[in-house]
Amino acid sequence: MKVIVQRSQNSNVIINNKIYNKIDKGLVLLVSFHKNDDETIFEYIINKILHLRIFNDEKNIMNKNILEINGEILSISQFTLYADIKKGNRPSYINAKNHDDAKILYDKFNKELAKFIPVKIGIFGEDMLVNIHNDGPVTIIIEKNKEI
Repeated sequence: MKVIVQRSQNSNVIINNKIYNKIDKGLVLLVSFHKNDDETIFEYIINKILHLRIFNDEKNIMNKNILEINGEILSISQFTLYADIKKGNRPSYINAKNHDDAKILYDKFNKELAKFIPVKIGIFGEDMLVNIHNDGPVTIIIEKNKEI
């Protein structure tokens, strides 16, 4: 599983020319699953997301996590994070989880994450316009793959 985490002042996802979901201060997650992933990796990923100390404290030092600032999350599925471009210029997605299984994992991941913090989502598999107002900019990559 690979998650791109971006600190955000406000962000939204537009589907069919309408704002589908939006957040104020918090994190935007771009979420992708490797073909060998299963839900056993959720605990590690969720723990990292919730406890990343990437929000400023009173001294303007990145020392607070999303729970401490009462932030929210916008979670967007993005299978292209597992693109392989080693051969040529056309990406291969052979390492990405297949559509149906990835959707199941994505839904379960968001449900687990929502036990701790407000989570808003896009629509899996839809064309989306994601407006991310990256604050900082701060971007962190979290990755953990199930052992083969």
